[in-house]
This record gives sequence, C-alpha cells and structure tokens, in this order.
Amino acid sequence: MTSDDVELSPTPWVRDQTEQVLATGTTASLTGPAPVVLLTVRGAKSGKLRYQLVIRVEKDGVYVVVASLGGSDRNPAWFHNIKAHPEVQLQDGTETKTYRAREVVGEEKTPWWDLAVATFPNYGEYQTKTERQIPVFVLEPIG
Repeated sequence: MTSDDVELSPTPWVRDQTEQVLATGTTASLTGPAPVVLLTVRGAKSGKLRYQLVIRVEKDGVYVVVASLGGSDRNPAWFHNIKAHPEVQLQDGTETKTYRAREVVGEEKTPWWDLAVATFPNYGEYQTKTERQIPVFVLEPIG
C-alpha cells in the first residue's frame, strides 16, 4: 500500500487522532469520552483507503459501528463507503482484523442498538435529534 492508496480525513481533529494511532500503533493512545477503534474502509468512488475513528462497541468478537454523525439528518461519508465495500479492517488496541460489515434493521437491529447505547449513551440522544433511523452495522470477522 502506498500513500497514494490512502486518504486521511479532511477534518483536522480526526486526521490528528488517526495520525496518532498510526504513529503509536494502538488505539489505546487516544483519550476521549469513550474508547475508540480505527475503522478502515475503501472509498465508494475513489477506491482509496479511508480511516474513521468510531466508538468501540463489541460483544464476543463482533463489533458494531453506528452511523450517527452526532444526530445529523444525513449519514456520515463512511456510510456510503461501507455500503459499497463491506469488507473493512478494524484496529482495536494493537490488533487489526478484517471484517464483513452488514447493516442490521428491524428486530435484528434492536439488541445491537441497545448495546451501542449502553456503551455510549450519546447515541440515544443523537437519535432524538434526527428523523432518520440511525444506521447500525455489525462487523463479523472474516476467516
């Protein structure tokens, strides 16, 4: 992989924190309101790898990522990327694995949403700020 294959976030704080994870080799180097993991997705249009920090929500080796964008009325950019390219990498601490992401809806979404809100209560608040149903993806390990 060359630097031409990767595009860092244009948002300064996300780019800075991503660079910190890449430099230290661990997501544990970050501090904030909740533990985070580093999600790597392929751009839907560009094909470049893109990094996204997301709240760490995990149960029995399965991760959940929530496309909340703080309760915005639109989905985050990574939502479109993960829909187009569901094979992703996720780094938790120093460990990186490959996962297949799939959006969960209806009754299947409920326990994962509840786990996400229990992990990071702000998600519940974010849902009250928007009329869209905030998408939830389950990431299951490949291999």
